[in-house]
Amino acid sequence: MTGGTDGHAEDHGRVYQSRGDQHITEHHHYRSEGAEHGGPDSVRRPAVGRCPVALRDRGEVMERLRESVGAERGGRVYVLYGMGGSGKTAVACALFDEVTGDQGRVGLWVNAADRASLRAGMLAVAADRGAADGELLAARNGLRPAADLVWRYLDRSAEPWLLVLDNTDEPEILRDGNWLRTSPRGTVLVTTRRAAARWWPGAELQHIGVLPREDAALVLRDLAPHSGTPEQAARVADRLGRLPLALTLAGGFLSHQVIDPWTMDAYGDQLDGDEGVRLIDRGAEALSQADPRHLVGLTWQLTLDAFEERGLPEAAALLRLLARFAAEPLPLAVLNHAGIGAVLPRARTETALRALLDQSLSELVDAEGTRCVQSHGILLDSVSAATPADLVPALDTTAVRLLDAAVPAAPDAGPHDPRLRLLVPHAPAVLRHIGMASAAEALAVATRLAVALHRTGDYLSARETARTAADLARRHLGADHRMVLAARSRAGRALFRLGRYAEAEAELRAVRDIQERLFGAGDPDTADSCYGLQLVLANLGRREEAVALLRDTVAGRRSALGPAHPLTLRARAGLLEMLPAADVVTEEGGALLALPSECERLLGPDHTVTLGARHNHAWALYLLGRFEEADRGIRQVAEAYVRRFGPEYPVVLAARQLLSRTRAALGHMAEATALMTDVVERRERGLGPGHPFTVASRRLLDSYRPG
Repeated sequence: MTGGTDGHAEDHGRVYQSRGDQHITEHHHYRSEGAEHGGPDSVRRPAVGRCPVALRDRGEVMERLRESVGAERGGRVYVLYGMGGSGKTAVACALFDEVTGDQGRVGLWVNAADRASLRAGMLAVAADRGAADGELLAARNGLRPAADLVWRYLDRSAEPWLLVLDNTDEPEILRDGNWLRTSPRGTVLVTTRRAAARWWPGAELQHIGVLPREDAALVLRDLAPHSGTPEQAARVADRLGRLPLALTLAGGFLSHQVIDPWTMDAYGDQLDGDEGVRLIDRGAEALSQADPRHLVGLTWQLTLDAFEERGLPEAAALLRLLARFAAEPLPLAVLNHAGIGAVLPRARTETALRALLDQSLSELVDAEGTRCVQSHGILLDSVSAATPADLVPALDTTAVRLLDAAVPAAPDAGPHDPRLRLLVPHAPAVLRHIGMASAAEALAVATRLAVALHRTGDYLSARETARTAADLARRHLGADHRMVLAARSRAGRALFRLGRYAEAEAELRAVRDIQERLFGAGDPDTADSCYGLQLVLANLGRREEAVALLRDTVAGRRSALGPAHPLTLRARAGLLEMLPAADVVTEEGGALLALPSECERLLGPDHTVTLGARHNHAWALYLLGRFEEADRGIRQVAEAYVRRFGPEYPVVLAARQLLSRTRAALGHMAEATALMTDVVERRERGLGPGHPFTVASRRLLDSYRPG
């Protein structure tokens, strides 16, 4: 095997290229337990139909298995585990073919999907290794221990062997009779979905996951080479989650379109939603229809049915709940909430999650230093599509309730919080799944998440969260719904912070106009959009318009929320920054300059609004030429900001920029230059060199430097 990329498939052949995990088409024939079973036709060939025409770049797992078996070391058990469709059997088949061909080792293949198949297959192994008909008959009739008979002949085998126990998804049946043993004469290789180490004492476990992106694209290209470019194949592979089973079915579908061939792009465009799962399964060969393991819409149903049979219905309930969220890491804390009780007993959540982990339906991952659970996207789509309609309302309500509990009830300014970013993909996912009854509540949660992200300085995530949520909720609530407009307003505020002033103005002005028409000028939502719009206009140099809007915002908030509300005080603090020096002194009869003391009395000295008022008060003092007072005030504010937010937070840099101004005004040019140099460097790293804030900071720094 050279690892080249020139493979192709003919007729029903399959080509798989990977440096990781593999999957091939399999044909299994199952009988219910207790049915008459005469045994498999052969244990000398993998019971998987046609093996791949070419299997290249098998990766580290194949190399490890190959070396171990080739080293003539017996007495070992290797367990390949992973979710359904991940290619465990393909790896086993490739190893089987190698050791029986190149090494001359005896290969023995047993379907261990159920007790009857396991027992019949293992007795056939004993027959292959020399057991007499009388011995086999006695074992079949229960007159002698069947497992002991099989392993006695395996231990006596004149030839070294590789025994594959395929589809061992119920390891409990191995313990009944102690079917899984070791022997110095051979190696045992098990494929299973069951990941818990307790099932495999003494075995070496190897996880089989999805394919690397490049190799997943190659699988599609090998199966359907004329359907698209490598990049188009890679995009489709990403949409399929790079799951080998899904890739195989997709490639099979594309390769068999004759009258009106599909392109990769056309196929990818049809993969969204429940119909996407059905489209994938259309690639199954006719003989595979009876086998759920070869259909992504059904392969995991085997496990869900097993949960019910074992008295673990809460595991299926938890998986259906996870299917309301995204196929991204979900913090475990989200599930640890009383609200989950509407779907499954909270006390059984741990048991349910362990069952999903054990069956490789989910996995624990560490993301941003947070313990999370994650499931494959195709699995979640399949489970969602198969969820009974009568369960959907409770699942929707619970998903929204859990997400609501995970988002701060009253988002405040603060340093970057990685836990918030982990929730970003889940808010739109919930909105995609839910119906009209829960849409407004879900949108409110998503918008609050966008506010929380905004206030930690993650403006890009805030914008995407708010924009996507508004677009998704519009289909249920309508474009003029109050919550849809509020989400759009929040997206506009984030656009401003991203330096996209023209887009921000257009969005905020459009939303403000609709809110004013529908709710009135004094409505709190209208005032919020006015406040955001005036920030944009001020940074565009249109100060008079901005001041007029800000005064309207102050009046509206004072009327609707009261004079002591934090939002009212925040708007008044904005006047300290926006008004010319002469107007600051006379505004509100001269009371505006006393606003920091008023905020401290009403909200406390460490409240975000109080700190903002003190910040803007220092700016007003600077404009009034009271440089000593401004310098003392902004230094204290900057120090408080750093303690609370860290050195990179946007408002910290704004405060340090003002401090550089006051130091320069007092003649301390070296210190002023050092401060601004640091601000420019941090803004370039955080916002980019072309952001308006960065450009303004660099311009100020340049002004400090002589000619």
